[in-house]
Amino acid sequence: MRVLVTGAGGQLGHDVVLTCAAAGDELTAPPEAELDVTDRDQILGAMAHVRPDLVVHCGAYTAVDACEGDPERAWAVNAIGTRHVADACARSGAFLVHVSTDYVFDGEQHEPYVEWDRPNPQSVYGRSKLGSEQEVQALLPGAAIVRTSWMSGAHGVNVVATVLRLLATDRQREFAFVDDQRGCPTFTADLAPTLRAIGAAHRPGTFHITNQGATTWYGLVGEVLACAGASPDQVHPISTAELDPPRPAPRPVNSVLDNAALRLSGLPLLAHHTEPLARLVQELMAR
Repeated sequence: MRVLVTGAGGQLGHDVVLTCAAAGDELTAPPEAELDVTDRDQILGAMAHVRPDLVVHCGAYTAVDACEGDPERAWAVNAIGTRHVADACARSGAFLVHVSTDYVFDGEQHEPYVEWDRPNPQSVYGRSKLGSEQEVQALLPGAAIVRTSWMSGAHGVNVVATVLRLLATDRQREFAFVDDQRGCPTFTADLAPTLRAIGAAHRPGTFHITNQGATTWYGLVGEVLACAGASPDQVHPISTAELDPPRPAPRPVNSVLDNAALRLSGLPLLAHHTEPLARLVQELMAR
């Protein structure tokens, strides 16, 4: 396929690029400076030049707390940027796989969220990403929207990389992470091939795609420490209310995404998160 990837410099975009290259795709993955999604002419020009079969739209403003202080940028990148990408795909006939987030939900539901549950975002980031979904649905109803959560990868800033970096400076370091937010960790090396597969099959609609196995941030960090050969007892549970300083953006208490659309469509689910977590820890520690 001819594939165009936006946000190729991010941790997910990086692994989408690796996945498509390994599959032998004709790949275009410009840096953000050369493919600014907020610039409509740039996006239309790139699409006309590349004429892709598939666009994987990973580009987004994902600094959740920074979005609270700069909502104009959040809406410009996440909503208007996605409008430009969806419009360009509609004009060119390219299939679009758009990446969204668990933050479109308020987190108050007790059971995992399925694709048909009503979104109710509580943060600027979540509202702007819901806006991005609405742009895709309005301009390109045959596209795929993939919501995911708690991403970690070998390239980028994430909780796994942060814990390992701090542990490298002090093997006895103590950590404190919240134990009242639940979600499903997702690893970009597992997610990227599924995004490509959905795009190659032209599977429309909304999908929740995460690695399996819900946990808390406290529980996840304990697993990271164990994989790194440290003691899980080095992390201590705290509540969100105890965070100092408090985070500007509200977090969903429950952001567990049920991968119902994948399961009901007979498509394979991603592995339990402990498997890719162990691989990622070993990869990062070997650097």
